Amino acid sequence: MAEENELNEQETSKHEEVQEEAVENNSQQEETSKELTPEEKYAELNDRFIRLYAEFDNFRKRTNKERIDLISNASAGILKDLITILDDFERAILNNEKVEDIEAVKEGFHLIHNKFKGILDSKGLKQMESKGVAFDSELHEAIANVPAPSEEDKGKVIDDVEKGYYLNDKVIRFAKVVVGQ
Repeated sequence: MAEENELNEQETSKHEEVQEEAVENNSQQEETSKELTPEEKYAELNDRFIRLYAEFDNFRKRTNKERIDLISNASAGILKDLITILDDFERAILNNEKVEDIEAVKEGFHLIHNKFKGILDSKGLKQMESKGVAFDSELHEAIANVPAPSEEDKGKVIDDVEKGYYLNDKVIRFAKVVVGQ
C-alpha cells in the first residue's frame, strides 16, 4: 500500500507538472497573439495621434470661443452702471424745463457728476494730476510751450488742456498739457 500511495503521489505530481506546462504554453501563446504586427502598431499609434489632435483642436476652439465671449461681454458691467447715469440725466433734463432756480440745476448736475465719477473710480479709473509736475513724455503730450512765469516753473506743466487717465495704474489717455520754458 505504501507503494501504491507513492505511485499515486508521483502520478499526481506528474499530472500537476503537465498542467503547469499547459498553462505556461497557453500564456506564451496568448503573449505571442498579443504582439502586434508593425501595421497594427502603426494603426494603433495613428489612431491615438488622431484622437489627441482632435482633442487639442476642440480645446483650441473652445478657448477661442470663450475668449470671444469674454471680450464681447466685458463692457456689459460698466454699461449697466452707466445706464443709471443716463437715467439721471434724462430726469434732470425733464426737471430743468420747469425749474427757475439755477442753483437747483447746478446742484443736480454736481450730483450726477459725482455719481459718474464714483462709478468710474470703482472700475479702476484714476485721474492724472499734471499741473505743477515736471513734464514726462511717458505721461504727458505737450501741445504748447509758453514762457514760464517763474524760474522754478521751467520744464513743468503750466496747464492741462485735457486730463490724462489711468486704468488700474496703466495710462489709457495721455494728458495734453502746456509746458513752461
